[in-house]
Amino acid sequence: MKTYLFKLTDKVRDYECDLQGVVNNSNYQHYMEHARHEFIESLGENFGVLHERGIDAFVARVDIRFKHSLRSGDHYLSCLNIYRKGVKLVFEQDIYRLPDEVLAAQGIVESVVVENGKLTRGEYFDEMLKKLESRKERVE
Repeated sequence: MKTYLFKLTDKVRDYECDLQGVVNNSNYQHYMEHARHEFIESLGENFGVLHERGIDAFVARVDIRFKHSLRSGDHYLSCLNIYRKGVKLVFEQDIYRLPDEVLAAQGIVESVVVENGKLTRGEYFDEMLKKLESRKERVE
């Protein structure tokens, strides 16, 4: 498994599965979104508080490749890395079944920030990346 900036473990619930007994494809996007939200919170941010300040992050594009189906009761690891691409913050996200670390899904999620109703150049993302650098320096 490659190195990731953030990891989150969770478990598949029965209601997330379809008639074939596998996780419905839309739920992988939910898993990825939950990991992104937890990542943002790990940096001391909260989407509700940001919204109150007039800052909203939106998903601009999602591309998910399904590799191996998860089933009810499976534990999984949702991982992410990030990088800037123009005004966007791009999340590279992978989901692995545990404990055997079989790759279940790979996603690329592009996000933009709107401040007071206007698309920004991603200044908020720059602030977030600075927090990451600061956190790395404290760990090292």
